[in-house]
Amino acid sequence: MSVGQRVTSDHQLARLLQIGVVLEEVVEARATQHYREMDAAFDDEIVELLDHAAEESAEHRDRLEELIEELDAESVSYEEIEALVEAQYGQTKPEDFDGVLYDQLCNEETAYKFYDDLIRAVEGSDATYSIGRDRLLSTLRAIREEEADGVEDVTDVMERRA
Repeated sequence: MSVGQRVTSDHQLARLLQIGVVLEEVVEARATQHYREMDAAFDDEIVELLDHAAEESAEHRDRLEELIEELDAESVSYEEIEALVEAQYGQTKPEDFDGVLYDQLCNEETAYKFYDDLIRAVEGSDATYSIGRDRLLSTLRAIREEEADGVEDVTDVMERRA
């Protein structure tokens, strides 16, 4: 399933929202992993950035799970969703990046791109969902905006340190 397709059913929408949940789990896990592996080279600014990313991802997951619960759709197994995320969005690992900030930037950009694609797919569909379209799009747009802010925050830190 591609996010680029139109979202034509509650089941398809639920599956895509579940992909968002897993993406948020990846962002949170990577930020937490970096935090745990920190040494004296990391300063308060990076610690705050990682803490914020982990907290924001947890909040995004909660908001997505609320939407999923309201949909009249069968659940898709976590393993199936995890495999989809890995195939589409998880091809890189933290060690593939030259530092914590590059990894965090990739995570934020990936999440932003996913939500941007999902919003376009919903907007491009004339399907009726069991959840209100306005509420769905409002929630997704708010999350996308927060991801854009995250990209900007990481980029600002990287530019100051260049």
